[in-house]
Amino acid sequence: MTKRLIIFLVMTWLFQGVSIADESLTTVLEGIRKTYGPLPGLSVPYTREVITRSMSMLGGQAGGDTASGTIYFKHPHFLRLEQERPKPETIIANKDTLWWYIPEKKSAHRYPANDFGKELRLLSDIFRGLAHVEDSFQVVLHGQSPSEGYEIELIPDPPWQEIDRIAVTATRQYEIRSIKIHNTLGTTTRFTLSALSEKTDFEEGFFQFVAPEGVKVIVEGAGQ
Repeated sequence: MTKRLIIFLVMTWLFQGVSIADESLTTVLEGIRKTYGPLPGLSVPYTREVITRSMSMLGGQAGGDTASGTIYFKHPHFLRLEQERPKPETIIANKDTLWWYIPEKKSAHRYPANDFGKELRLLSDIFRGLAHVEDSFQVVLHGQSPSEGYEIELIPDPPWQEIDRIAVTATRQYEIRSIKIHNTLGTTTRFTLSALSEKTDFEEGFFQFVAPEGVKVIVEGAGQ
């Protein structure tokens, strides 16, 4: 009886492993796209941590620069990041302009979106369910497990000057939980995402920026 039970448990474990391995990159990408693609908009709480090469060498002994807040996205390319901690800041981006508002300094920086073109397209692609990533990246499916889900590595092709690779993890329900951006200097920026909330509409002007009275506008970027 004991022998039969052991054989049953081993066979169950083996077949579970096969079913996981059989999920191809195409299947996983399709699952993520079905989760995010139909959404007109979303909001998701995030924690962002920046870890330098020297911090990585210390392992768990040193924490990186951290921040937290909420990301809002509206199809196809409207983005708003509301940082709450350690101090309030706002980033608003569309296909033309990126604003970075720092209330504490009473300043707002305005950049042409072209200055952040690749990064903005990447974020738009991620929040549309990794749409079109095969056009700009080598896409590799790494570890899979019933509890931890999937890890997808995006390697810029052709290479980017600043970014070495991006790792995206998703749950078994195809919901993105983290984005790790590895730059060429060894620094990693990690966004840890909570459960998303679908948003069918946003108030008028939510993805526009009007400088409050007394705030200095600083125009940055090409041609300035």
